[in-house]
Amino acid sequence: MDELLGRRVPWSAEAEQAVLGSCLIDPACLPDVMNAVRTADFYLEQNRDIFETIFTMFTFAKPVDPVTVLDEMKVRGVYKPDSSPQYIRELMNVTPTSANVLKYAAIVRDQALLRNVIQACEETIQTASAGAGEAGDVLDLAEKKIYALRQDRITGGLIPVSQVVQTVFSDLSDLAASGLPIPGIPTGFRDVDRRIMGMNKGDFILIAARPGMGKTSIGLNIVLNAAKSTGKTAAVFSLEMSREQLVTRFISSEGLVPLANLLSGNLSADEWRRVGHACSVLGSTRIYVNDNPTLTVAEMNAQCRRLPDLGLVMIDYLQLMQSSGSSHAWASESRTQVVSDISRMMKIMAKELNVPVICLSQLSRANEQRADKRPMLSDLRESGSIEQDADIVMGIYREGYYNQEIENPNLTELIVLKNRHGETGKDYLAWLGEYTTFRDSDVRHEP
Repeated sequence: MDELLGRRVPWSAEAEQAVLGSCLIDPACLPDVMNAVRTADFYLEQNRDIFETIFTMFTFAKPVDPVTVLDEMKVRGVYKPDSSPQYIRELMNVTPTSANVLKYAAIVRDQALLRNVIQACEETIQTASAGAGEAGDVLDLAEKKIYALRQDRITGGLIPVSQVVQTVFSDLSDLAASGLPIPGIPTGFRDVDRRIMGMNKGDFILIAARPGMGKTSIGLNIVLNAAKSTGKTAAVFSLEMSREQLVTRFISSEGLVPLANLLSGNLSADEWRRVGHACSVLGSTRIYVNDNPTLTVAEMNAQCRRLPDLGLVMIDYLQLMQSSGSSHAWASESRTQVVSDISRMMKIMAKELNVPVICLSQLSRANEQRADKRPMLSDLRESGSIEQDADIVMGIYREGYYNQEIENPNLTELIVLKNRHGETGKDYLAWLGEYTTFRDSDVRHEP
């Protein structure tokens, strides 16, 4: 169709053939090629079939050469007796060496990206011309499509498992090469990271507690720990505190300077030194804060898409959020339904941004009526579908909150109530209330 309309479709026959030819004459380059291109990046169906065949053979550790590839093509039903053997020979003849295979692969990827950009723009034009939805909705759709391309992901539609296998294989290779003990972004708390395997891409993580238990503090701890350890961008949306209050908390936690002293300005010389060091550490991180209390999930999503190398999002807190910018949304729906819609949108945002999204939440007073006041999933305020949408739900419990006479009133239980990546259970942290921060505890975690 594009050719009939006089438009040139971006693709390079030479680059596609050179990538395939390199794989056939030098199987040693296969690991690099498999991480550099995907089946969908090839424009010609014939080239896609051959690459998919080679990828399948590579995944199952089968030897790759012209004879075995042709045989595997017969098994997969993509072999054409009148053209396949001749085309395989042609691929090898037009490729003098595999030394530049990554340059060929880069050309293939670039041309595929240009085709995807054209497709995204055409779909946006069709949507806008059809008058489907408001202008803001069309703009949001266009932004999502372009962001998905920038993140090298495909939005919508059915995707063959063979293509997903390539992505999973690439991720496994990267994880094995990294040598890291956990696959996700670390929270900074040793036992918690072991239990939840870190914070993984697309995770919607809920941290719930009664007021005063330290949910904001632990959220800020995790953000700062993650930003320092990974160097990635972290976005913090605070619907309760101002940005100055947030940064003051960061300084108190990082510098171990009493929060009361920071608020009063009554600091010793040593505390000034620690404040200076904390400010230097914070200044070297890529943490962004927004304290607009009227932000909606869609607006947060749009702002996060514009951040480079985003690694983590934290929102404080769920019950203060609005489902849409219009005030009538509150009147027409129950609060439980509104919060349920918000939690669903937050899970969608985590998937679209492909980063973990941490959301803080208040617990209802139900646990106050029980002898054992440890949080349960049913204690989530206006829970609706929150527990279904969240990948990980953690509750904070500190016995010293209710009884200061116990032996260790600062011992805190971080209870994993739901964990899609593994087991539930509790781990222990030490609450340093003077500095509004948590640290790892020497108490062993409960199996």
